[in-house]
Amino acid sequence: MSGADVIYQTEALIAEDIEAYLNLHQHKSMLRFITCGSVDDGKSTLIGRLLYDSKMIFEDQLAALENDSKKVGTQGGEIDFALLVDGLAAEREQGITIDVAYRFFSTEKRKFIVADCPGHEQYTRNMVTGASTADLAVILIDARKGVLTQTRRHSYLAHLIGIRHIVLAVNKMDLIGYDQAKYDAIVADYAAFAASIGIEAFTAMPISGFKGDNITAPSANTPWYSGPTLMGHLEAVDVNTAAEAAGVFRLPVQWVNRPNLDFRGFSGLISNGTVRKGDAVRVLPSGKTSTVTRIVTLDGDLEEAVAGQSVTLCLADEIDCSRGDVIAAADAPPQVADQFEANLVWMADEALVPGRAYWLKLASQTVSVTVSQPKCTINVNTLERLAAKTLELNAIGIAEITTDRAIVFEPYGESRTLGGFILIDKISNATVAAGMLSFSLRRAQNVHWQALDVSRAAHARLKGQSPAVLWFTGLSGSGKSTIANLVEKKLHALGKHTFLLDGDNVRHGLNKDLGFTEADRIENIRRVGEVAKLMTDAGLIVLTAFISPFRAERDMVRGLLADGEFFEVFVDTPLEEAERRDVKGLYKKARSGQLKNFTGIDSPYEAPENPEIRVDTMRETPEEAAERIVALIIGDWMPII
Repeated sequence: MSGADVIYQTEALIAEDIEAYLNLHQHKSMLRFITCGSVDDGKSTLIGRLLYDSKMIFEDQLAALENDSKKVGTQGGEIDFALLVDGLAAEREQGITIDVAYRFFSTEKRKFIVADCPGHEQYTRNMVTGASTADLAVILIDARKGVLTQTRRHSYLAHLIGIRHIVLAVNKMDLIGYDQAKYDAIVADYAAFAASIGIEAFTAMPISGFKGDNITAPSANTPWYSGPTLMGHLEAVDVNTAAEAAGVFRLPVQWVNRPNLDFRGFSGLISNGTVRKGDAVRVLPSGKTSTVTRIVTLDGDLEEAVAGQSVTLCLADEIDCSRGDVIAAADAPPQVADQFEANLVWMADEALVPGRAYWLKLASQTVSVTVSQPKCTINVNTLERLAAKTLELNAIGIAEITTDRAIVFEPYGESRTLGGFILIDKISNATVAAGMLSFSLRRAQNVHWQALDVSRAAHARLKGQSPAVLWFTGLSGSGKSTIANLVEKKLHALGKHTFLLDGDNVRHGLNKDLGFTEADRIENIRRVGEVAKLMTDAGLIVLTAFISPFRAERDMVRGLLADGEFFEVFVDTPLEEAERRDVKGLYKKARSGQLKNFTGIDSPYEAPENPEIRVDTMRETPEEAAERIVALIIGDWMPII
């Protein structure tokens, strides 16, 4: 059938029965798949062939394609199907490789989204991005070369990401004379590797993307092959997961829908299973239970809803439920924990900083998380596990992570939705990693919060003050300790209950094991922040004097406290002035190379952008600054309880 015939039949159906046309396309299933493999294995040519054979180009495009093929010198005037993929044309023009090129096409049976992933190792993060939403992976192998390093790498990554449908497409069979023995040897070689990484099954087929062998119709050149064609397999493969088929109901809550006082519903996309009116459900992490009274959609109420549908659930009881919670089957709920082992694929140019706080997004949940020093990185070319202190761009590692509150999860092997997450840099908002939760740590289940009878508020009332943290930050020599000491003296004279945590003093005891690397500085501030929080629980006004050079860690401490309890005091002194003072002789040592990782010299200082209080030490004396700080704190922000 020509492209013109396709257009004619489509236009005729639209003219005769537009609803039938829309219904036909609306109810087609969708398959997302990726093509990957080594460089020049023929991924773009294969996608071009799929577009051509599925009639997704028409006569005018075909004429242009034939013309372009002649320009690039295709032998015999045959069509270069790679030119159908715009990404490849851009690659040729610009001399680059496009990160991930997405293409959309459909047949009478199914709709498709295909991601053409790059073959180069340095684009691992892009391959992971393309695979993260895919149901199936087409691993291409050049029949002349066999299983290569990138074949193994992409197979490992596809399996790690959770793709359970693998097609081994042995391409360019025309260039080896359709030799069955060579094909069988390649499949056997790949089968041995696949078994070693946990791939339980795959579908192998001999193809030629250029010639069209076994793409949409069985090829006469491979009479010894009786398996499906590539298109036939893509149209028929069932990609429903076992969890979805088993009906283990999960709905991550996106928002609470309350247009009026008579209606309260919880909206989201059902990720797994089936829910029916009258079903008993459990809301996590609270664990409260209720029953479903209504299943509401834009098209009216339903008796039941299944995975993939967006619905609003109404419950019989007024229980606390908000964005980030998960509504699940009452008798088979997911887990709740705050410490995990996870696989991480690092996607940022800047390396992982162990101990730094990042945002973790999992389903509709967003929490603060810290990543410990990796247990190891994985060389996916050899499957060797190597010791590591951090993760660099494209590295794959295993690490323990800790969230600031319990989250609802399932191991990634059981649920992509509740097991897969991304990490986001808190300052730049850039995605820095993709992760897969393996399991919760045992200590996360064994350590429980002990309720105390004397509350935080009771401690504060006894002292007649509002607890707070005054966080003095600035360069070494800026005057932080001097001003903080003066502020504490004045507060003490006013009868306030205070405690001053000084950077140098803390390093003589609590943090004596820490150095001055970036990771150690972060851990130093984390510990001090936790101590300061405990002191505010006792009702104290806590003053801290630390360089605390990184915004992310200062924001982490702010996040530990209630709103209005953290006051960032930026002691703003130019580097030249701080270095001129050099009370402790540290700048001199840093300039001579005797002191490494010194803030302001060979380690950065990130000045506060919106501090509660800014002290300009070039205009204000320490005494004047202390008076102003006390007046602001006592007068405006900290009323007596």
